[in-house]
Amino acid sequence: MPLNSMHYYNFLARALPELMEDVPLPTRQRMWFQHDGTPAHFSRPVRRFLNRQFAEKWIGRGGPIPWPARSPDMTPMDFFVWGEMRNLVYTTPVESEEDLVARIVAEAGAINDTPGVFARVRQKMIRQSQLCLNVNGGIFESLL
Repeated sequence: MPLNSMHYYNFLARALPELMEDVPLPTRQRMWFQHDGTPAHFSRPVRRFLNRQFAEKWIGRGGPIPWPARSPDMTPMDFFVWGEMRNLVYTTPVESEEDLVARIVAEAGAINDTPGVFARVRQKMIRQSQLCLNVNGGIFESLL
């Protein structure tokens, strides 16, 4: 099932609030939302929704804080989470939108419960940030 703007909008409007229920209110009030420049993320309904829900606290194409295109080396969501989720979620074909959401929830829980996973991600993020600084914001993929 390919991602399109309506699937993404439905996820943001219906599934994300439910997923966020366990996050304490003070944490939610400090959170920022970030996504990349995938066409499904750039549709008008999605941007309007994000402007309503996150005001000036979202990062992405067309948002108050733009995220550079093709910059996966600089965000843990890209260099770790999505690849890991893709490997776990798509081991077999997805049957429906509900099946996809259930798999994402289950695998996000599995990642969250992996001992030391976030410490390793933080270490990699620090290393990649330093490499980016070393090349004055240039390409550093070959140095990884």
